[in-house]
Amino acid sequence: MIKRQMKSAATILLMLLTLATASWSMEPNDSAALSGLQQSKGIFLLSTGDPQMAAFYLEGVKSSHQSMAKQKVKPETIVVIIGPAVRLLTTEPAAELAESKEAIEAIATSIRELNELGIRMEVCAIATDYFKVPNDKLLPQLDLVADGWISLIGYQNKGYGFVPSF
Repeated sequence: MIKRQMKSAATILLMLLTLATASWSMEPNDSAALSGLQQSKGIFLLSTGDPQMAAFYLEGVKSSHQSMAKQKVKPETIVVIIGPAVRLLTTEPAAELAESKEAIEAIATSIRELNELGIRMEVCAIATDYFKVPNDKLLPQLDLVADGWISLIGYQNKGYGFVPSF
């Protein structure tokens, strides 16, 4: 009887380990968050003046947008750019950004790719004025708006989920 109980316990333990191993090896997905959705509306805020972080962040926006589409959810994505990040978005970057040339080029490439995906990108005119970025030197895929914070407020009131950058 004890042998049979130990054999049963060992069998149950083996089954549990098999199930646990199977679940650990499964590909990660977003099915819980995207369950029942056909469309998603997200607004990303980019404010960092660090060229490497901004390049990384824009790649993340692209990846999230593409991943949602791949998971059969139609993404509507907007990026609002405020603060020192506006210094990274020009056709003629400031001289002090020369050492970050590779990241600045990656940002310009990401901006073009995001635009091709249909992602709207808005740049705050208050920030371009404060950081002395000539509006006529902004990358052509960008839309200049009066106030980036008003964009955030307006789009959130239209149902866009806010995604801050840190």
